[in-house]
Amino acid sequence: MKAMLLGAPNKVGLEEVENPNADDGNSVVRITHSGVCGTDLKIFSGGIPANYPLIMGHEMIGEVTQAGDSASPKVGSRVIVDPVLYCGECFHCNIGQTQLCPNGGLIGRDQDGGFAEYVAVPPKNVFAMPDKITNQEAPLIQVLTTVMHAQQMASVSINDTVVVLGLGVGGLLHVQLAKARGAKTIIGITRSKWKREVAESIGADITLEPNDLTKQLVLEATNGIGADLVIESAGKLSVLAQAMDLVRLGGRVLGYGIHTNTEGALPFYDMYFKEIQFINARAATDKDFSACLEMFESGKINLNPLISDILPLDQLGKAMEMVGTDAPQRMKIIMEHY
Repeated sequence: MKAMLLGAPNKVGLEEVENPNADDGNSVVRITHSGVCGTDLKIFSGGIPANYPLIMGHEMIGEVTQAGDSASPKVGSRVIVDPVLYCGECFHCNIGQTQLCPNGGLIGRDQDGGFAEYVAVPPKNVFAMPDKITNQEAPLIQVLTTVMHAQQMASVSINDTVVVLGLGVGGLLHVQLAKARGAKTIIGITRSKWKREVAESIGADITLEPNDLTKQLVLEATNGIGADLVIESAGKLSVLAQAMDLVRLGGRVLGYGIHTNTEGALPFYDMYFKEIQFINARAATDKDFSACLEMFESGKINLNPLISDILPLDQLGKAMEMVGTDAPQRMKIIMEHY
């Protein structure tokens, strides 16, 4: 089969490799579309260690060509792949924390992934997709599962005022999901005017540009109290500090952005004085996939506005360059495999 093979950091090209097979009870999926995200960029650049050569890609949908067992979606089924691998037997798996399984890994990082014609995956990682989801939209479901997992941990409720810092793909999904879960007021904050407009079109009640007046405006919108929940979706330490500043006394800060800092400045006294509850989320579980598919079918989530570019698979190198640049109107890049 043809695959985009990462031979070394920043070196990816179309290669002919062996087809995966259904050994060990795996299902084989012919990939039709995949998504590109910041994690892929970090693997591509060497920021996240990997064994080379590697086929990246963890946001993927396609069609089952070999079914691993009788309980899995049948051959010919249109499916989305959960990229989180887990053993099902360890302490974490037994208490439902499969995303933290120490024996697991991530398809596209720890084993060959979806930037190829085919991928082999455990049957438990394959979910049939409703016809309502288009092929271009479907890879975004995987991103939505991580947002769902995070918001369930943060216990978003109907009385909450929620601030979302950073309105990239993840941030905009947080806006939509918080609205769908019944949050009272949702405030989106980003420097991008275009992203603020997108946020308003999909559920944000208020959008703000970060500046010296941001805290005052948030306080005005919350009767001088501050936000019940602040979601940090930028992966920047300065934005995490801003989240701690905007949250109310006894409020919650959800760390959704991935931080690789090993040191830095934060308003640490606020952690004590404001009695902030910190929640950090990693990946998702199979239950999150089922919940997200149901949420999409309900019509409460709109994925199409979050797609900015569609490229053929052999232009993955160009896609990586695009992800690495801060274009004002760039969101999710979808790769077409046929």
